[in-house]
Amino acid sequence: MPLDPDVAELVQALAETGAPALSEGTVEQARSNYFGTPTPPSDEIAHVTDSFVDGPHGSIPIRIYATTSQPAHLPVVVMFHGGGWVLSSVDGHDHVARRLAVVTDALIVSVDYRLAPEHPFPQPHDDCWAVTQWLSAQAASIGGDPSRIIIFGDSAGANLAAGVALRARDEGLRLCAQVLCYPCVDTEQDAYPSMTENATGYFLTAADMSWFWGHYLANGGYEKPYAVPARAESLNGVAPSLTITAEFDPLRDEGALYAERLAAAQTDAEYLAVPGVVHGFIARWHTMSRAVGIHDAIGEYCTRMFK
Repeated sequence: MPLDPDVAELVQALAETGAPALSEGTVEQARSNYFGTPTPPSDEIAHVTDSFVDGPHGSIPIRIYATTSQPAHLPVVVMFHGGGWVLSSVDGHDHVARRLAVVTDALIVSVDYRLAPEHPFPQPHDDCWAVTQWLSAQAASIGGDPSRIIIFGDSAGANLAAGVALRARDEGLRLCAQVLCYPCVDTEQDAYPSMTENATGYFLTAADMSWFWGHYLANGGYEKPYAVPARAESLNGVAPSLTITAEFDPLRDEGALYAERLAAAQTDAEYLAVPGVVHGFIARWHTMSRAVGIHDAIGEYCTRMFK
């Protein structure tokens, strides 16, 4: 399929700005450009509060969202934001967290994990794991149900979610599901045609991904499944999954193969290939209208898996 008209319009507008690719600038420039990107209007919800969880590298900020003013015994979605492990924050993905709260009616816990290159692997992973582990014991203290937890991530956040799901299996922590939106799960690009087909011109580039991986794995970890989930020898026993990919995304094929591996491992694995869109589309529903339907699909999936 061709690009959706609204997506094509945005892609053209970005091309006409002449802005450099993320990988062509410094980390500081990339962060400045990212936070200058317009985001959709945020959903108004009843409960938003900030807190902290202790972790092996220090306190981890979290932001908690709910559509009810006094949450109690709600199912929990732990959210790991995208941004190549280098960009964004709970603020940068605040609008996504609010939308998740609306479509799932769950308690959303957005994790402000440490960013590379200042804090490379394993620190971001450890932060996400520490919050998930804490919620499995203490979710009731913030209005959640510790027996009903789903982990959610987009892009690098989906990488973190996949790594946490592997660790949860290995350490015996039960998750209801993992939702992986256009995940980056492999450092090797040559095996995936989409890395060539969509290498440039569609928002995220193949060079950007090499740049992000280089910062995240600056201290090594290329062989470790918690950092690079494609390195996992087996996916048997991991949490049920919903994997979502975008047609015009360099990450499309690695996400599709990971979903195929999850299904082959006899896990409850669902896969949704979204045509006509580019990487990052779920966070830009004001300019990429197909995102709204995918939000609804995520909400339906989470509701079903919480039962």
